Amino acid sequence: MSVKDFVQQRRDDFIALRRDFHMYPEPAWLEYRSAAKVAEKLIALGYDVSLGAEVLDLDSRMGLPSEDVMKAAMARAMDEGADPELVEKMGYGKTAIVATMKFSDDGPVVAFRADMDSNDVIESKASNHTPAKNGFRSRHEKAMHACGHDTHMTMGLGLAEYIATHKEGLKGTIKIIFQPAEEGVRGAKAMVKAGVVDDVDLMFGMHIGFNEQLSNCFACSDHGFLATTKLDAVFHGYSSHAGGSPEKAQNAMLAGCTAVINLQAIARHSGGASRMNVGVFESGTGRNVTPDVATLKLETRGATTEINDYMIERTKTIIKGAAEMHDCTFEITKQGETPAGRISDDLAREVQSIIEPLGIFKEVPFDYSGGGSEDCAYFLNRVIDRGGRATYMVLGSAIKAPHHNPLFDIDEEDMLNGIVALGTIATHYLK
Repeated sequence: MSVKDFVQQRRDDFIALRRDFHMYPEPAWLEYRSAAKVAEKLIALGYDVSLGAEVLDLDSRMGLPSEDVMKAAMARAMDEGADPELVEKMGYGKTAIVATMKFSDDGPVVAFRADMDSNDVIESKASNHTPAKNGFRSRHEKAMHACGHDTHMTMGLGLAEYIATHKEGLKGTIKIIFQPAEEGVRGAKAMVKAGVVDDVDLMFGMHIGFNEQLSNCFACSDHGFLATTKLDAVFHGYSSHAGGSPEKAQNAMLAGCTAVINLQAIARHSGGASRMNVGVFESGTGRNVTPDVATLKLETRGATTEINDYMIERTKTIIKGAAEMHDCTFEITKQGETPAGRISDDLAREVQSIIEPLGIFKEVPFDYSGGGSEDCAYFLNRVIDRGGRATYMVLGSAIKAPHHNPLFDIDEEDMLNGIVALGTIATHYLK
């Protein structure tokens, strides 16, 4: 059976699966229900499934939630139908899965990656929002699949099912990687450090959405991913009565304000795109109390890892100076990072020649440069460094609002076409 026919036969099941994932979104390192459901299906399909600490370098994880938050998320996942044994094995920030199926020794190792985590977004209840209208809006407060990772899991499982049920004549090995904590670029590094792609010859990443103008298009590479680092900076001062003894204060809020203004004033780099954003600034406890703590959550980005490093160094200098100016101490904690990703252009050209004849996309461009950041770069770069080839593809969809917006949604027909594309690529290289 062709991949197209298989997907059409299973379309209702794949749509239902995506909607189930959408209803139960889980943020980074807390994807216990999602990961358990994924692992269950992969095991049933006959894959060799490794998970948890087997596929993570635990010391390389970044931005872990507190133990209490993780424990509560585990309990909720089990209440919502997750297998307790699987949740326990992936508990406390070990929500990573690698599914492997070997067909022969005389073929390539071909890997695909899907991410699983949700965003910290309150999903819209508007009547024109399809998930709300059709009853699959998020059931978790302040969590939403507003970036399409629900579809990524579904496409990864659709690919896994097609290969498992149509494996006659295949050679080599397929690996399907289900990665936690892509948001905030926190999860891929730990999987790469664990060696999960060290034997991979061909590596494929893919993302749905990006731009409504890309609807029903399939871009074969993305050269626009920026290197990025996510930092938390905390200033510590000394509080006092704002009217009675203001001279005794060490005002942490002022240190934070000084830092925010000067961070935005960092000179941009002539070598390529550079970015700075302070997304959160929290300080103060009362109108008449001088603030003794201020917290900034910020990020840097650069067209290259070197440009991003420049932004980081300037950031650290400014934070240090702001603290000294207001007689405060400070600490900086890294919460996530990823380098700029590299692409094997020859592989992307091959993908273009494989996908165009399917006739299911109105356009199959060689490249789309979105300008965001993606920690799939760790996988791509590692495979290329070890002599393999890699690319990151973009599946266009008629998104209803920008990524990370409460009204974000995709066209499920595009998701189904994505399964066709992945299955076609996999069987091409495994034959």
